[in-house]
Amino acid sequence: MSQTQSQTSSGQQRRRRQEEEEIWIPKTSIGKRVLSGEINSMEEILSKGLRIQEAGIVKKLLPDLKTEVIDVGIIQKMTPNGQSTRFKALVAAGNENGWLGIGMGKSKQMRIAIEKANNAAYLSVSPVKLGCGSWECRCDQKHSVPFKVKGKGGSVTVEIIPAPRGLGLVAGPKIRNLLKMAGLKDAWTTAKGSTPTMNSTSKAVLECLRYTFSQG
Repeated sequence: MSQTQSQTSSGQQRRRRQEEEEIWIPKTSIGKRVLSGEINSMEEILSKGLRIQEAGIVKKLLPDLKTEVIDVGIIQKMTPNGQSTRFKALVAAGNENGWLGIGMGKSKQMRIAIEKANNAAYLSVSPVKLGCGSWECRCDQKHSVPFKVKGKGGSVTVEIIPAPRGLGLVAGPKIRNLLKMAGLKDAWTTAKGSTPTMNSTSKAVLECLRYTFSQG
């Protein structure tokens, strides 16, 4: 196959994938109910304890969600056939208004690893309860967390503390970005453990934010 033919074939595959994403055909009963309009919100699905198995459901009910690659890496290991190399990607999905999900994908191709991570991020999207738990502020705006929360992921422990309006997000760049995607504007944070390991750190942050909803 010539280079031109290869490029044409690759372009056709990308167009097909884009068309499939635009024309979502649900495969589960929940997906069909969402597409028909019988279910109109993520809150309704969560209140009924239903399990989301299609990223299309989340995309339909939360159209303002945006995804961002937060970490990429290479996995190398020895096999009977020699050294095997795979790519891994970590993606966050958030709408800066109370929803955040994080997913990981692995593949021999970076593009496919990112696509898998995107899908996993949509499926893990969870509600985040925003509020003002700062005794210094005590306003009625949803700019921080309603109370102090702590989460753990691997060796990493993250704590998020309510902060007064206008302080901003006191955190490292990567944690700050995740909090922003969830919708937080002001917060103090502490992080212990191997924080450069974004897989563990992101899990700890997501666990923190899930507690705002489950405990609130």
